[in-house]
Amino acid sequence: MAKSFACKDIGMQCNFQTRANTEEELMQRIAAHAKKAHNMASIDAGTMSKVKAAIREV
Repeated sequence: MAKSFACKDIGMQCNFQTRANTEEELMQRIAAHAKKAHNMASIDAGTMSKVKAAIREV
């Protein structure tokens, strides 16, 4: 089953949404977006917890 994520689901004022076949691939896309759009060199532990909780199966 594919997985999806949207920045708005963790309270961000951002329209980014993505989906991937695996959580690993999804996390790579999320990390790349966070770096480019939100100037985050890395995702801190608190944000990572929110991200993982917001991942949905589609």
